Amino acid sequence: MVCNTGKNERFSRAVLAAMLLVLGVFQVSAALAAPAPNFVIMIGDDVAWNDHGCYGHPNIQTPHTDRLAREGMRFDAAFLSISSCSPSRCSIMTGRYPHSTGAGELHQPLPANQVVFPALLKKRGYYTAAAGKWHLGNAPKVAFDRIEGGRPSGCEQWVKVLKERPKDKPFFMWFAASDAHRGYQAGAIPKPHTNQDVVVPPYLPDVPDTRKDLALYYDEVSRLDSYVGKVMAELKRQGVDQNTFVLYMSDNGRPFPRCKTTIYDSGVKTPFVVRWPAGVKAGSVNPNLVSSVDIAATLLELAGGDAASTFQGRSFAPTLANSSTAVRDFVFAEHNWHDYSAHERSVRDTRYLYIRNSYTQFAGTPPADAVRSLTYRAMLKMKPAGKLNQDQQGCFLVPRPTDELYDTQTDPHCLHNLAASGEHQGT
Repeated sequence: MVCNTGKNERFSRAVLAAMLLVLGVFQVSAALAAPAPNFVIMIGDDVAWNDHGCYGHPNIQTPHTDRLAREGMRFDAAFLSISSCSPSRCSIMTGRYPHSTGAGELHQPLPANQVVFPALLKKRGYYTAAAGKWHLGNAPKVAFDRIEGGRPSGCEQWVKVLKERPKDKPFFMWFAASDAHRGYQAGAIPKPHTNQDVVVPPYLPDVPDTRKDLALYYDEVSRLDSYVGKVMAELKRQGVDQNTFVLYMSDNGRPFPRCKTTIYDSGVKTPFVVRWPAGVKAGSVNPNLVSSVDIAATLLELAGGDAASTFQGRSFAPTLANSSTAVRDFVFAEHNWHDYSAHERSVRDTRYLYIRNSYTQFAGTPPADAVRSLTYRAMLKMKPAGKLNQDQQGCFLVPRPTDELYDTQTDPHCLHNLAASGEHQGT
């Protein structure tokens, strides 16, 4: 009897290869046939990551953002490249770190030679529109088919722009709020937050003025949340919500002392929720590091294009498909001029945050809007009276340390500097 084992194995491998080839062609054809996803970015102004119910706040009214998280993916380690309004937005638009954009300081307009990702989407046939706060300078306006303003929340035209888009094109919407930027006025929402609803972080004094200030800030976060709900309802009404990639985020931390403009987590950690039923598992929680400089590369990849050579970020598309997949080991942030001179740089992994400060001779004074706040004025009165504890005096400290190191797992508010600790020199 003649043994045909080798011949049979060769035949089986050939059949398997043919099957895989057919399957691969089918998958590629299916991908090409799938409609391009739409994109909506809703970006809050001066909104902290943990001031949302989906991130654990017990009292704040954010039902629509919370629903977004239930129906999508909540990122628990998403960070901005800077905690300053216009530099943060310019960084997102270009996929570049602020010092590389030509607009790394507050109010600097983005130069015309910078590549912005909406322009690349537009070249791929996308309808591009922006509504709400701009704060980017005039040059990037050519990347948009339509630009609308809106006051006082900055969200007033979001749904209108969405309704009036051309229906024969995929679309990208940049919906930028003015909420929760100061100044605050009572009556922003039908059911205002009370002092009892407030959670005061340990670096701020727990006094009535602080609680009143935070309650008014909560109201604007909640007003922003109401527009998140209106946008989602309109996407569903149009029947496009299943293949629309919706990202909710902020440009920097809350406008309070030791938050906005700092590169502690209170300044650069951002809410980051993605809802995209066609590509993201509902109710998933993603622990991996992502940076705001990664948004440009990600959206271009999902749109079927290549990242621009100018992008300094990397696509986080792999971790959208599988939340156990990490796309980076570190995130980086910076602090440049924003009302006061500053030059700080930071690197962070999932545990440790390291900060280097070049201008140790300057106190960590909060931005001008926070300096005028009820909270800071209360702190100015309390400090000479000895009523601020050590954790609440950071913005008055001079000289400041050159190096700061924090274990964010054991010290989430970044209050205990480990840089001089012998056991942490390796870190």
